[in-house]
Amino acid sequence: MNLPPDMQERVVCSIIAAIKYEIPANILLAIAEKEGGKPGQWVNNRNGTYDVGSMQFNTSYLQDLSKYGITAEHVARVGCYAYDLAAWRVRLHIRNDKGDIWTKAANYHSRTPKYNAKYRSDLIARAVKWADWLEERITSAMD
Repeated sequence: MNLPPDMQERVVCSIIAAIKYEIPANILLAIAEKEGGKPGQWVNNRNGTYDVGSMQFNTSYLQDLSKYGITAEHVARVGCYAYDLAAWRVRLHIRNDKGDIWTKAANYHSRTPKYNAKYRSDLIARAVKWADWLEERITSAMD
């Protein structure tokens, strides 16, 4: 794979997590690109929460997960853990939320309609690009 190391982690971890949690890889890749986080990154939100790590996982979700020993420090680390956790959450949105798959996937960012709609629009464009990218590589690997 001819990608820079940070991009290689994003692609490999997203694809593995998407397969593991049975969600479309292009959608998780689009979310990863859209979030644009980096390992160790903490972004302070206006509501007092933080978006953490590569997938900018919001700390408000970690309150419920703390009973399983999951901490923000785990999410902030280098590696695939953040992608797994994000894929798990996207899977829950896809299975349980109302709306089409794009609205459900955009709930990763926000369930507030105006924020969801903006994120959703960009997510679709990025997901189409990633679907083409994946298809190109899979097709060329099969030739």
